[in-house]
Amino acid sequence: MRDICREASVTAPTVYYYFKNKEALFEAVQRETITMSGFIARLSEECAKAKGPKAQLHAFTRTYLSYFPKDRLNVGLYVRHSTELDSVGRKSLQTELIRLQTMLTKLVRRGVDSGDFRKTDPAMAAECLLGMMNRFVFQQIHFRRSYKPAEAATYLSDFFFQAMKPANKKKR
Repeated sequence: MRDICREASVTAPTVYYYFKNKEALFEAVQRETITMSGFIARLSEECAKAKGPKAQLHAFTRTYLSYFPKDRLNVGLYVRHSTELDSVGRKSLQTELIRLQTMLTKLVRRGVDSGDFRKTDPAMAAECLLGMMNRFVFQQIHFRRSYKPAEAATYLSDFFFQAMKPANKKKR
């Protein structure tokens, strides 16, 4: 707490006036840090600009890999014992990830409904694509492995489009 007070140029009683204890301060920092609302809004905006399911899905992939808020996921801040997220961090992150999955599922469903993608379970297809994108993102967060977001997005989109190509679709 002394280090925090020194960095913030405040006294301990000032901190305790706003936060009941260290845990309450930690939870407040965690709630603020882990939110991805701005990122999700950006994803929505980029997808809305694109025309058609394929372009929207590529916009989603490109935006996800380019702007995922990696700096917001401070592993050291959220890890409690070993690699487990604490309950506040887990709930916050889970809520945001469900929003992402729902958004991507809707994009895939539009592609299936329009005939651009083969008939499939849109939620399962979205999970597969999110898993591939998260592999890139979390490898960078946890292991500092770099990638070129635009290149990775193009590769993943093309891979997904090949997997989702309707069996009897004629080339346009």
